Amino acid sequence: ESGHISLPLLPVKIHAGGLTAFQLEEKLEELLQANGLVSNPQVTVFVKEPRSQPITVIGAVRRPLVYQAIRRTTLLEVLSEAGGLADDAGNGILVTRRRPASEPAAGSSDSDPASTSAKSPEAITVSLKDLLESGDPRFNIPVLGGDTVSVPRAGIVYVLGAVERSGGFVLKSDSEEMTILKALALAQGLRGTAKPGDALIIRKNPDTGKEQEIEVDVNRIMARKAEDVRLYANDILFVPDSTGKKALRRAAEAAIAIATGVLIFRR
Repeated sequence: ESGHISLPLLPVKIHAGGLTAFQLEEKLEELLQANGLVSNPQVTVFVKEPRSQPITVIGAVRRPLVYQAIRRTTLLEVLSEAGGLADDAGNGILVTRRRPASEPAAGSSDSDPASTSAKSPEAITVSLKDLLESGDPRFNIPVLGGDTVSVPRAGIVYVLGAVERSGGFVLKSDSEEMTILKALALAQGLRGTAKPGDALIIRKNPDTGKEQEIEVDVNRIMARKAEDVRLYANDILFVPDSTGKKALRRAAEAAIAIATGVLIFRR
């Protein structure tokens, strides 16, 4: 980490940071000869593993990692190294890149923080749809050492209870509007034992962190006698079956606990 290495019999640490393998060979030969250890030294240095170009991949990927770039690397390559996207990945990828420090102003000292301050990081946003579906190589941008590739997680709406396919359904973007009818359609409809008139929306208050239950009558919504209710990210729509109010309450409480473990579906 300090850029120095130590070798047996040499009395000082050797500064290797910033040297090429050939330069380090010459430096070791000089030190071995100057200290009288070898009269005609011949040193060979091999690079076993480069560690100077780290690319950090975080967020909604299957295996977050720090990838060491040893050649020109693209966005798709580093995402592949991370095992691909997770099921709850959002629709955008953010690449954050450090900009080089500003050149010192004329007449200023190199040690002047104001003259050598680093610029703010550059942020590059790539649409997941453009990257994977368009086939345009412009969106498969090169990723450089020091970059951070972040895949934000998309919002998810959960549908549980007496529906044909319980699970979490990924919103394509934060601006996408999900309603009760859309969510039930994605869940392939209600079961025959469902009690849609006693449905619940379980929603966490972002200010207090407490969960609240909102009663909704899906029968009235489906009959177009009531307005379709919008659902937001992390909402849980629970439709009870006909086993009674007690089971409804018990199942609603269980829904809160198991919502994060249900199957996630990406449309």
